Amino acid sequence: MSTRPILIHPDPRLKKVAAEVTAFDADLQALAADMLDTMYDAPGIGLAGPQIGAMQRIFVMDCAAKEAEPEPLVLINPQIVAASDDLSEYEEGCLSIPDIYETITRPAAVQMRWQDLDGQVQEAEFGGLEATCVQHELDHLNGKLFIDYLSALKRRMITSKMQKLKKERLRA
Repeated sequence: MSTRPILIHPDPRLKKVAAEVTAFDADLQALAADMLDTMYDAPGIGLAGPQIGAMQRIFVMDCAAKEAEPEPLVLINPQIVAASDDLSEYEEGCLSIPDIYETITRPAAVQMRWQDLDGQVQEAEFGGLEATCVQHELDHLNGKLFIDYLSALKRRMITSKMQKLKKERLRA
């Protein structure tokens, strides 16, 4: 298990739709372990395969409070099967868009179906922060970023900031 570099926006891989996972093997287990290590190290509450250049439909998450026991979850080939009509607003951030936070409106609760590391189908309802997290990470698998919900002007401003950040990191 090890941490992997997180791609920073703009990167063309972050805008691509990830491929379905078909092999539930040791490589997938190693990828999931690396993703959890990377997410915890960042630190974050979710991380999708494309964010580390793994163009597969997998994301990891852990929305447990900092003081609480970790509750890692690995979701493979996830899909939303139902969403509430009620909406909620959360100030979202993203490990691929560091230090930028914007309020995004999404369904308050979603029913999600996915496969676990053994390929077994799982289903659960997520509400609150977990609902926001699973929708945010699923967006990554579909080539969408949270800033895509913002106005074109805000997106351009944030993209410009990220381009400057990437240049600064290259010089360092």
